[in-house]
Amino acid sequence: MENINRHIEHTLLKQDAKYEDFIKLFEEAKKYNFLGVCINPLYVKLAKEYLSGTDVKIITVVGFPLGANKTEVKAYETKLAIEDGADEIDMVINVTALKNKDYGFVKLDIETVKDFCKDKPLKVILETDLLDKEEIKKACEICIEAKADFVKTSTGFVKGGVGAKAEDVELMYKTVSPYGLKVKASGGIRDKETAIKMLKAGAERLGTSSGVKIMESN
Repeated sequence: MENINRHIEHTLLKQDAKYEDFIKLFEEAKKYNFLGVCINPLYVKLAKEYLSGTDVKIITVVGFPLGANKTEVKAYETKLAIEDGADEIDMVINVTALKNKDYGFVKLDIETVKDFCKDKPLKVILETDLLDKEEIKKACEICIEAKADFVKTSTGFVKGGVGAKAEDVELMYKTVSPYGLKVKASGGIRDKETAIKMLKAGAERLGTSSGVKIMESN
């Protein structure tokens, strides 16, 4: 598959990442012309500095990784991230509210963050490892109603979790694509074969910390 690099969000969300790890990430993003980098909010300004003059998008996360922050906190995180230079926001859905069938709260949570995104794309992380198929579909339907731009599989932080699965990506794609939303697959994408499988299942974006490995594999 050609231009796989233009689907990759080169990701570094590790708690123990060092300053030099971020610089390396930015340099790799420029070298391989990745679509974007995905980093924690504190490092958005650093990314903005190092990626100035490139077309590499700066993506950051909100309510990460549990999604259980108050809506007001998620909104304020979003506001600050955009002020710092973020191009896109990936927010974590409130999984507890979804499982409790408190769909109004889930929708309002997403809508509020979307309002603070202004013209910046919003991706909603569903955390598919914690959901059954009906819950995944329902979460996608709420994202459609809340006018999100993407649905995303995973944070990659669920202990023992698989992360992105092609069958889940396909379900998400079939649910949201008629309404113009796109799918980001993330979590466990560590080789080119898996990356291609996710794209064929309907993913538009790939969140992975193995972008270099994917690009350098035959």
